[in-house]
Amino acid sequence: MKAVDLFSLKGRVALVTGASSGLGMQFAKALADNGAAVALVARRADRLADIKKAIEAAGGRAVAIEADVTDRAAMLRAFDATEAAFGTVTILVNNAGIAQSSKRAIEVTAEEWRKVLSVDLDAVFYNAQEAARRMLAAKQPGAIVNIASVLGFGVSKGVAAYATAKAAVVQVTKALAVELAFKGVRVNAIAPGWFVTEINDKFLAGEAGEALKRAIPAGRFGKDGDLDGALLLLASDAGSYITGATIVVDGGQVVMITG
Repeated sequence: MKAVDLFSLKGRVALVTGASSGLGMQFAKALADNGAAVALVARRADRLADIKKAIEAAGGRAVAIEADVTDRAAMLRAFDATEAAFGTVTILVNNAGIAQSSKRAIEVTAEEWRKVLSVDLDAVFYNAQEAARRMLAAKQPGAIVNIASVLGFGVSKGVAAYATAKAAVVQVTKALAVELAFKGVRVNAIAPGWFVTEINDKFLAGEAGEALKRAIPAGRFGKDGDLDGALLLLASDAGSYITGATIVVDGGQVVMITG
């Protein structure tokens, strides 16, 4: 089979959370460029509208849906709206996430801890659960791709809540994979290294960012397109026998962290 056919997403319906900027926006464009109809889900409706226009201008199909991933009722409506527009979601990209303020663990408040885990872990599980339920009900095979992080494998100071949530995403991915594989629903994760996005651009622009860059064997931060290959592999038939896996895309950083 030719690569263009193996990685094709023609006829698939994708829902991407956190699609209004950064990695989520890139994921949505990559999916649309390869044939999927894409539901763009995030809180910033104005940005979603612009991304929808860009995808359609490039010949793709998209729908913009305003929703907060921590609002389960809103996410149910997002799945319903996607089905009304394109049919059952067969690709879910659980991308939405937030960083925590750089505090030592003993300074993190209960409210800060819960906020990070609510977005970065709880929403990942509940959205995967809902997507899987609908795929099974429709007797449709599908792929769920959770976005973890290299900080799920090794930590640094000031990221206790975030690193804990991302490590748990890796385990949630495995747990869902073993339960859903026999029904044709694959669950995998991508663990990006450092990519410059709105949630970390100020931090990475300073001395701390330069120090981090020096610790990455590839000598640079990730850039647009560096995650597309992993995403398309896990979302398409090219990854039909891959489930429960976490693909690390980090320029070699984890190797330096874990040895």
